[in-house]
Amino acid sequence: MDSVIKKYGYDSKERKSLSADIEKKDSIDLIKTENILDKYGWLGPDQVGDMGTITEFLVIQHADQPVHEKYLPIMRQAVKEGKAHQEDLALLEDRTALEEGKKQIYGSQVGLDVKTNKYYIRPIEDEPNINKRRASVGLAPLENYAKFFGIDYKLPKQ
Repeated sequence: MDSVIKKYGYDSKERKSLSADIEKKDSIDLIKTENILDKYGWLGPDQVGDMGTITEFLVIQHADQPVHEKYLPIMRQAVKEGKAHQEDLALLEDRTALEEGKKQIYGSQVGLDVKTNKYYIRPIEDEPNINKRRASVGLAPLENYAKFFGIDYKLPKQ
């Protein structure tokens, strides 16, 4: 998606076509994943392998708010049971917090300014301590994460 936006622009027919294709595939994946999770619960790496566990998370993470709210408690329990990764849970926690009008805790969610095609980090709770929280769940410092999106992030002083 990023390369299409950079090459053709956010409002381009190419980006809209790609978005429609992704949305269709995501909706099919979500139906399948919800059926599995509702029938068996969160499946861990011993049942579906590490990639299967990551896939469960990604399908839920890229769904809409009601899906996040439904599966967030289930994923929290799955992390406690070693069936899901706590760094993945941190991303879902952040996304859900932002959807609820709160600030994110781990700084994992970025936004895209469609006018400049540049990413920015969405609002963070207690930002000076962000890297302590990130480290506690296995995430790299926010400065490193931000570079991936082309963001020059500087940690605010306390």
